[in-house]
Amino acid sequence: MATVKGEFSSHRPASENKRRQTHFMITQCLPAALTSLEAAIATLLHEREVVAPVELSLAETLGCVAAEMPALPLVPVRDLAAADGWAVNANDVVGASSYLPLALAKPPIWVDAGDAMPQRCDCVLDIGAVVTSGPLVEVIVEGVPGQSVRRAGSDIGADGPAIASGHSIRPRDLLTARTAGLETLNVRRPRLRLLNLPGGAATARLMADLARANGVHITAIEAAARDAASIADALDPTGTDLLIAVGGSGVGRNDATVTALARRGEVLAHGIALQPGRTAAIGRVGAVPVLVMPGAPDHALAAWFALALPLLERLSGRRSRPSRLLPLARKIASSVGLAEIALLEEREGAWLPLATGDLPLHLMARADAWLLIPGSSEGFAAGTPVDAYLWRD
Repeated sequence: MATVKGEFSSHRPASENKRRQTHFMITQCLPAALTSLEAAIATLLHEREVVAPVELSLAETLGCVAAEMPALPLVPVRDLAAADGWAVNANDVVGASSYLPLALAKPPIWVDAGDAMPQRCDCVLDIGAVVTSGPLVEVIVEGVPGQSVRRAGSDIGADGPAIASGHSIRPRDLLTARTAGLETLNVRRPRLRLLNLPGGAATARLMADLARANGVHITAIEAAARDAASIADALDPTGTDLLIAVGGSGVGRNDATVTALARRGEVLAHGIALQPGRTAAIGRVGAVPVLVMPGAPDHALAAWFALALPLLERLSGRRSRPSRLLPLARKIASSVGLAEIALLEEREGAWLPLATGDLPLHLMARADAWLLIPGSSEGFAAGTPVDAYLWRD
């Protein structure tokens, strides 16, 4: 008999049947009001604009998203020697060799690496290329124009900003800025207020670390208690672009964060068709968007990938995420109706799936990338090229 969704074939491996049974059970116990991931993201991004740029010292900008920048000055501003040696004009030493030394009327100019090139000189010869015997000076090596010379504008040219707007600032970008003599940069850095509930410090710190890696300014606070009144008091939108509350997103006796959000602001969706992370909620307090993350690390991580990152990218004006297209080393099975996060490890030029749906900590530690499987997909066959987002320190 043909196998349909939710049925289990005796011809499949036991591990696959167990996985399908788990997904079937999850699907059956989900509330009917689950909001699709696509709808939740659209709601979060509605009428959201990029934040205004701020000027920060170079030390504060690592990981932030660069705002518009004017063209940087030429670096170097003139030709410089790239090595110690003799500065000459290549045309003046054409044909010189050890078999046919070329006599010079006067010794060439010696330069150290970093010195400005003398007028008319366009190459630097090694120390052994010039032989002096009494008053006689001979060159025994030809030169090539540009040899051992750093041309003006070779590090930073005049063809536009060296640090592109909309891209994350990396250590190499800071090197460029320092070389150009800059002390500050204009960046777009969203302000995040991160609310932790008592007892959930590990997951909250994970969210804080992920936010810092994405150039977000964080204000971390802790609710006085886990009751709705205490949490509502802490959901203060003043001076922030995004509120994230970690923990208390479920419907258990100690879960009051969504109730608190309803008191302080508005709940737009509670229960997202995302696995893990299906108890996440979205809302707003005033004009500030709010994400309520589950307290379990893997559920919060999935909500971060699927919900927080798109919103932060909109706020910061980030143009792209680092990703890599590789074939799958083996298939990924997924349940229609639930978007799922898969962790991947790069192995022998392919993406090896480590975990889907449930994301144990030891597999998080191994993962090189993550993949969002849409709710409309049943997964991907082995060998399918997938463009996974890189997740590396």
